[in-house]
Amino acid sequence: MSISLESILQLCIVLPLFATLGIVVTGRYPNLREAVTIGTSLVVFYFVLQLYYGLDRGESISVQWWQLLPGLQLSFTIEPLGMIFALIASFLWIITTVYSIGYMRAHNEKNQTRFYAFFAIAIGCVMAIAFAGNLFTLFIFYEILTLATYPLVTHAGTEAARKGGRIYLGILLGTSIAFFLLAIVSTWFVAGTLDFTTGGVFGPNANTAVVGAILVLFIFGIGKAAIMPFHRWLPAAMVAPTPVSALLHAVAVVKAGVFTVLKVSALIFGIDLLQELPTTQALLYLAAATVLLSSLVAMRQDNLKARLAYSTVSQLGYVTIGALLASSSGIIGGSMHIAMHAFAKITLFFCAGAILVAANKTQISQMRGLGYQMPITMAAFFIASLSIIGIPPGGGTWSKWYLLVGSMESQQWIIMAVLLVSSLLNIAYLLPIPIRAFFPGYQTSPAKFTIKEAPLASLIALSITTVGSVVLFVYPQPLYELASGILATPGTIHGK
Repeated sequence: MSISLESILQLCIVLPLFATLGIVVTGRYPNLREAVTIGTSLVVFYFVLQLYYGLDRGESISVQWWQLLPGLQLSFTIEPLGMIFALIASFLWIITTVYSIGYMRAHNEKNQTRFYAFFAIAIGCVMAIAFAGNLFTLFIFYEILTLATYPLVTHAGTEAARKGGRIYLGILLGTSIAFFLLAIVSTWFVAGTLDFTTGGVFGPNANTAVVGAILVLFIFGIGKAAIMPFHRWLPAAMVAPTPVSALLHAVAVVKAGVFTVLKVSALIFGIDLLQELPTTQALLYLAAATVLLSSLVAMRQDNLKARLAYSTVSQLGYVTIGALLASSSGIIGGSMHIAMHAFAKITLFFCAGAILVAANKTQISQMRGLGYQMPITMAAFFIASLSIIGIPPGGGTWSKWYLLVGSMESQQWIIMAVLLVSSLLNIAYLLPIPIRAFFPGYQTSPAKFTIKEAPLASLIALSITTVGSVVLFVYPQPLYELASGILATPGTIHGK
C-alpha cells in the first residue's frame, strides 16, 4: 500500500518525536538506543527524498492540522527553500548520530539517553519549521526548538554550562517575545494573512515606513540568525559537547534562524518590496558589519570551538546579506550558502571534537604538528576550511559566487567589498590551523608522532561531510535548481 505525500510530510515531523519515546525506553541498552536513533533518521531522510521527488514532479503538497481562528492555522506546505533545509537537516541527523556514537562513548559523556532524546525532538521541530505553511506555524516550532535544545546546551551540568544556557535561553526567548512575535502580529494586522506567498503578502498600497519597521522587527526578532548585537548566545553555547555544537551550527538552530530570514524576506516581503523599504539598506550594512566584526573577533580566539563559533556568526551574516540584497541571485546565493556552510562547518566541529577525544587539545596554539598524529582529521579540516573561504574544491565557492553576483545586480559595491574582505579574513583565521598542524617547523619532527585518530565512527562521519563539501562543488546543480525555484511559481523547481 503506497503512502500519500501528504502523509509522508506529516511522518517527517512526528517520527522524530515518536523516536524520542523509543530512545528513552531503550536508554539502558546503548546499542539498541542508538539503533532507534539511526533507524529513525534513515527513514526520515528517505521520506524527505520522496517529498523532493514529488516537488520535482510539480506536485502540490500541503497539510492543515488545526485552525485556531479563520486564516490562522497550523499548516505545512512543501516549497523549494523548505526542501533545502529539510534535506540538509535529515541527512546530517544521520551523520551526526554516527559521529556522536564515537564521541560520546570515547569521551564517557553522562546522560547520553537525554542527549539523543532531545536531539530527536529538535529534528522534529526542524522538519516542522522547514515545512511551515505560515508564520504562525513557524513561530510555534521555532520556540519549541529553543526549549528543546536548552538541555543540550547545559548537558555538562557545570556552572559554566548553566551560565551558557541562561544566556542562550535569555537572548533567544527575549528576541522572540520582544521583536519576532510583534513582527508577526504586525504582519497580520497590516497584510491580513500570515501565509507564505510568492511575491509577498503586503499589498501595493502598504505604507513602506510601517512595513520597513516590521522588517526591522523580523531581523532583530529572529535571534537564531545571530545578527549583532544579538549574537552572544552562540559563543556562550559552546560549553556544550561537540556533537551539540555541530547540531547548533549546522543541523538545527542557526540554520533555522537564517532559513527564517530568507523565507520571510522572499515570501512575506518579496524582493520587489524589499528594494523599496527605507530600512533595507541599514539592515544590509548591519549584516555586513556582523560579517566583518565577528571575523575579526574569530582571529583573536585561541580556543578552537570559540574561533569556529565566531566564524559561524560571520557566515550567518552572508545568508542575511543574500536575503536583504533583494535580488534573485542574492536569494540563490543565500539559500545555497545554508547548505554549503552546513557541510563545511559541521566538518570543522567534528574535527574539533575528534582532536579533543584523540589528543585532548582545545587550544589552537597546542596543535603544532598535529597533522602527523591525525592526518585524516586535519586534512578534513583543511578541505572544509576551503569551502568556508570559498575556494575550490569547496562547495562554498558557488554560494559566495552568487552572493557576489547579487551584490552587483543590486549595485551594492560596499557589500561586494565586504564579501571579498571577509573571505580574506576567513583565510587568516582558518588556514593557519592546518598549516600549523602539517608544517610545524624545524623544532618538531614527524617521527615524534604516532597516528592516533578519533574513534572510527567519528572518523567516518567527518569523512562523509568532507566528501559532501566537495560533491557540492562538483555537482551543485540540484541545489541550484531548488534555490532558483524559491521565487518561482509554487509547486515548481526552477520554473519547471
